[in-house]
Amino acid sequence: MSDDTDFDDVLTQATDALDADDLESVYLGLIHEGPGYEFYFGNETDDLRTAAVTQLGMLCRVLADQSDLTVEELAELAVDRANELGVR
Repeated sequence: MSDDTDFDDVLTQATDALDADDLESVYLGLIHEGPGYEFYFGNETDDLRTAAVTQLGMLCRVLADQSDLTVEELAELAVDRANELGVR
């Protein structure tokens, strides 16, 4: 299976999941080729903070397990990148 097929499968699953009746939290970050990022949030600030911490923790754990970086190293890289994005 190619990377494009994997991406298409995940995209289809994510799109289908948006139709769930019990959806309580939405965060979508789109990364395009070249410059430009889009972010969509569908939560109150407190709910978003809780969801973001959980999602960031999951991402760091999975990436650390699949790479030679620690969770702490990944978190530091994420902080640096977040500061570079300048999203408001």
